[in-house]
Amino acid sequence: MRVSIVIPVYNEESTVGEVLRRVMALPIDKQVIVVDDGSTDHTPEAIAECEGAGLTVVRLERNRGKGAAIRAGLDEVSGDYIVIQDADLELQPEEIPEVLAPAIAGRGPIVYGSRFLRGRGSASLGNYLGNRLITGWANLLYGGSLTDVSTAYKLFPRHLVEKLGLRCTRFEFCPEITAKLLRLGLTIEEVPITYLPRASRNGKKLRYLRDGLRAAWALLRWRLWRPATEPRPLPCAPPVHPEP
Repeated sequence: MRVSIVIPVYNEESTVGEVLRRVMALPIDKQVIVVDDGSTDHTPEAIAECEGAGLTVVRLERNRGKGAAIRAGLDEVSGDYIVIQDADLELQPEEIPEVLAPAIAGRGPIVYGSRFLRGRGSASLGNYLGNRLITGWANLLYGGSLTDVSTAYKLFPRHLVEKLGLRCTRFEFCPEITAKLLRLGLTIEEVPITYLPRASRNGKKLRYLRDGLRAAWALLRWRLWRPATEPRPLPCAPPVHPEP
């Protein structure tokens, strides 16, 4: 099973190089795609140092948002499965095989790496409570039993990309894909992962109140979503018989 690892990045010059090196070192069959979302620091140079066999680099001319960067990366995937990896080292690339394990074992094609399956961990109280609110809202709307809607580690088959019709541009990628997967009637399995959160002063871009409200609205917005039905072929015209 080949997995495409999509890494959206914006102004992460201090961490993206290490993330790429650790991802490239994973002992799995993989395609690695890094999407530079219009970075204005030295992120492009850090990526260039890692360029080589097995690394696909997509550069956006201007900053369009995490969701747009992920969608640009999805246009390049060739693996059987896709997993998202952030470039900030809050999640550990070495745990990607653990996210893959349920799919390899045939327990289900959709796997989330949950930061809170084993409790709050080292997350701040505000981070933890905000996630509980958004995850609880998602479970209420869609009848799920998830513990972490906002995790970056989301594994899903490539063949679902076209069916999902993603439209996100910013951090609403997480609620949109979760809503649509659940609306398709798919089961999302969770596995515990390590979470090393960083603060805004260290470069964290998510804003809990602003982006939390956007996530809540996105979950409500997609509640009535249905995948586009495949067009049915028109019936053949009846044969024309010559008059006697």
